[in-house]
Formats: sequence, C-alpha cells, structure tokens
Amino acid sequence: MPSLDIAQAPPAGTVVDMEKSQPAAGVNSAAHDDDGLDDKPTNDKAFKQEGVQQVEAITQVWTKPTIITMFVLIYLMNFALAFQSNIQTALSAYVTSSFDAHGLLASVGVISTVVGGVSSLTIAKIIDVWGRVEGFCFMMVLLTVGQIMKAACKNVETYAAAQTLYWVAYTGLLYILNVVMADMTTLKNRLLIFGINNTPTIATVFAGPRIAELYYDNLNYRWAFGSWAIILVGFAVPILVIFVLQSRKAKKLGIYPPRSNRTWWQSTKHYTVQFDVVGLILCTGGFALLLLPFSLATSAPHGWQTGYIIAMFVVGGVCLILFALWEKLLAPVQYLPWRYLSDRTILGGSLVYGFMFCSIFCWDTYYYSYLMVANNQSISNAGYILNAFSLGSAFLSPFIGAATRYTGTYKYVGAVGLPLMIIGTAILIKFRSPGTRVGLLVFGQLLNGFGSGFLSLCSQMAVMAPVSHQEIAVVLAIYSLFGSIGASIGEAIAGALWTNDLPTALYASLPEGSKNLTESIYESVVVQLSYPVGDPIRDAINEAYNSVMHKMVIAGAVFMVPTVGSLLLWRNINLKKVEQEKGTQGKGNLF
Repeated sequence: MPSLDIAQAPPAGTVVDMEKSQPAAGVNSAAHDDDGLDDKPTNDKAFKQEGVQQVEAITQVWTKPTIITMFVLIYLMNFALAFQSNIQTALSAYVTSSFDAHGLLASVGVISTVVGGVSSLTIAKIIDVWGRVEGFCFMMVLLTVGQIMKAACKNVETYAAAQTLYWVAYTGLLYILNVVMADMTTLKNRLLIFGINNTPTIATVFAGPRIAELYYDNLNYRWAFGSWAIILVGFAVPILVIFVLQSRKAKKLGIYPPRSNRTWWQSTKHYTVQFDVVGLILCTGGFALLLLPFSLATSAPHGWQTGYIIAMFVVGGVCLILFALWEKLLAPVQYLPWRYLSDRTILGGSLVYGFMFCSIFCWDTYYYSYLMVANNQSISNAGYILNAFSLGSAFLSPFIGAATRYTGTYKYVGAVGLPLMIIGTAILIKFRSPGTRVGLLVFGQLLNGFGSGFLSLCSQMAVMAPVSHQEIAVVLAIYSLFGSIGASIGEAIAGALWTNDLPTALYASLPEGSKNLTESIYESVVVQLSYPVGDPIRDAINEAYNSVMHKMVIAGAVFMVPTVGSLLLWRNINLKKVEQEKGTQGKGNLF
C-alpha cells in the first residue's frame, strides 16, 4: 500500500518570522498559464531554511559513486521497512487478541494514523530547520523505542501507545527518505526513481507473511518486534555515515551553513514557535477525539449516549475550531501553511491521496482477519492475498514513472488509475463472501493495487510540480497529512461497522445454545479460529463476517466519487517545460 510528514526562515543564524512575510514560491495559481508555469522564474534563494541549505551543500560535494551508493542504501532501507511492516501487519490481529481486544484493532489504527499524519508537518519543520540527518536520527530513535515497547507490552493500552510511537517514526522515515530522493532527482525523472524505489515491495509481500508465520509458530510476536528494532538500526547507520562524511566535506569547503549561536533557552522558545506546538496539539487532539468514538461506542456502558463518548465529540470539535482560529489569528508560524492549498493542483493531489485512502481503509482494516476466518487461510496465505494490493502497485511503479518522464505529464497518466480502482472496488462487493475462490480475491487486490499505483505516484507529483526546492518538504508533508487523515477516517468507519454491527450479527447467527459465546468470539481471532470449518458456530461467524464486510466495501466505494472530482482539479503542468524555463529543483542532482 502506498505509504505512508515549514515555516520559512532566512539563512542560518538569523531569527526572523518569514512564514508570513514571504510568499510561497510558485504557488499562486493566478500566476500560472495553462502549463502551470509562473510568468516569472522563481528565486527562493533569499529564504531557504537551514536544513534545505545543508542538503544543497551536501549535494554539491558528493561524487557520482557517492550518490549511487546513497540511492542503493535508501533502496535497502525501504526494503527493510517494507519487510518489517509486512511482518507486523500479519501479527497485529494476534497482538490485540492476546489482550482479548481484537475489536480495538481499528481504534489502535485510528490513533496511530491520526498522530502519524498530523505529525508529518512537524517532521517537515524538523528536517527543514534542523536538517535531514537530524530528522532521520530522531525518527530512528522513536522507531526503536516504539518497537521495544511493543515487544514488552503487557496490555492493549501500552501496545496502542507503542504502535502510535512506531507509526509516527515509520511514516516519518518513509517521508524523509522521499524528501532525500527528491533532493537527489530532477523533476522529470523523479517519479521514475520513486517508482524504482517502491519495487522492494515485490519481494516483501511474499517473504513478510511467511516470516511472520515462522515467528508466530516458533517464537512469538514479541520476538518479531524486538529483533527488527535491531535490524533496522543496522540498515540506517550506513546512510547516516554518508551524510555525516559529506557534511564534513562541505564544511571544509566553506559552503555548509553555520549553526546559530542561540542559547538553549532561546532555542527552546524559537523551536516551540517554529514547530507551532499549540497547533500540533489542537489538530492531533481534535481529529483523534472526533474519530475514536466510532470504534469505542459499542464497548461504552451506554453506547452513543455514554458521557465520555459525547464529551469526545464535543471536545474534538472545539479543538478543531480553536485550531482554525489559532492558525488564522494568533499563530506566529502556521502549523498548516494554508496558502499552499490555494493552488488547485496541490489541493487536488492531496485530496486524491486522502479520498483514495478513505476508500481503501474502509475495506482493508479487518480484511486480514476476514481472510483467516471466513476464507480459512493461514497467516502466510492471508498475507499473500492481502499484499497482492501492494504487489500490483509496486510492480507498475517504475513503468508509471517512465511514462511521466517520457510524456512530461502526470495528470493523464494518473487518470488511468481511476477506472481500475472504481472497477476493483466495485467487484469486491461480489467477492467478499466465504466461498470466493482465492484467485478472484487476488485479482481484486491486484486491480486495486494497479489503480492506487497510478493515483498515489501521480498525485505525489501533482503536489511537487508547482513549487521550488524550498517547498518540497512542506508540500510532501501536506500530502502525507491528507493521506493519513483519509486512512484514519476509513479506519474509523471500519471500526464503527465492526464494533456496532459484528456483535449483533454474531448473536443473530449463532445457534440458540451458543449465543452466550458472542462476546468471547468477538474479542479474539484466536477463539474464532478454534472452531473447525463446518462447525455450526464457525458457519455463524463466517456469516456475520460476510454481512459486515459487505457494508465496509460499499462504504469504500462511495469515496471513489470525490476521488474522481479531486483529480479533475489538477493542472497538467509540463514537467519538461518547467525545468527548461525555471531550472531544476535543487542542486547537484545526478538523476
């Protein structure tokens, strides 16, 4: 599945609020002609931030062998991240079931996805203000701590906290690696390199589920978390070494920007403002409190009328209202740079990504459990079927990149994905039944994967094409934010259907003498799998699963309508013409 995030400032050592005093380079849609080009070339040299200056200094001094080595190391890092993600996805249902909380799978996902998405803009600020190396190190520390917490957790609350920490770091690392890849590439070649960098998924979709099954059968899920905390550090160290060595080289040549001479207290106040901590808290809390009740209402003492459920809705809504007022009227540096969303191509690209993930996560969140229970698949086989989605997307990615490079356009290439996803989502309504053949299940996943590959890559280019190098990190963060909020909405809908409808459907389907088992069956996928195929209770479970999954797919299909409308917002910017007239984004690009 496509994965999964800035305030303008003058050169190092100067503390001035440029966030509101400088216009966004290349983002005023009124100044664009039909090809999306400004009437005048953009010159953003005067207000590049320290992190951007640092990476441009590094890319000026590295040699061709160095940049090729860096690309290979990033490729391997993406391979490792995809590998461990597949393993942990395969085991997540067993983790929540071990605490008799299988129904909270979506709730844990909502929390981690919301926080991960909203934090993307803070990560963008970190890598543009502090630097790519510092951001990468910070994310690796968070990832390692999150993995260790997951390995040692004793209850579902600790697991939820650990998963949130892990997901912030995981999505942050993928985001930073994408920004570094953008630093290394020219605009017309970028999607080709991005596409090649997605191909590790082709291997991990097969290896991940099988390794997960080996962990579960021979060790336990804790070993899967703990061992990968160490393995990922091993893949990250060589990348850090190259960055450090190249930064020292740039410093010797005098082109690396010096650090500011602020005191510790001055730095604390400066970064509290730069990272807009108030906006971060209000935005994260608002979305989390609005979305979580959909998953928690059924387990609450009085359902939707429970006091804390109502309070979550009220406080969440108030938080988002306060967030909007704070950003509009009071924030010295805006957490969400709204001015970028005035460009319809950036807004349309972000919306396509968000609505696409709303659709996918509606029918994907509990699909792993459904495959194991209703279709009687093993951990590894269920993983293969589920990951056919990622396989389809990864397989086509290099070809999609080559198409944009050859044609110089991304809008019409991206539009190819719309009919694929519309048809792919529609046929899932028919395929979501216990008797469906595995080949048809795989076909549905592949079709949706092909469609998402076109849409995710081309929408990513849609947000990058209108801006200069300074703005790359922030527009990719906005793009990531929309995707994460979309995914969290999809998970919330899936969680609401699961927690509200599945217990009722189970109770109605179970034989008369077994209705007292409803709660224990609902809470654990292990209990569900303990009943053999053909047993009346297993048949009742399958029937309940089938009823709920149909509703999830229908909900997902509805979100394809605004996805189509969002793509129509894109301007068809000619990538070749942009670089001929405005120059490349960044310096020292090899690709």
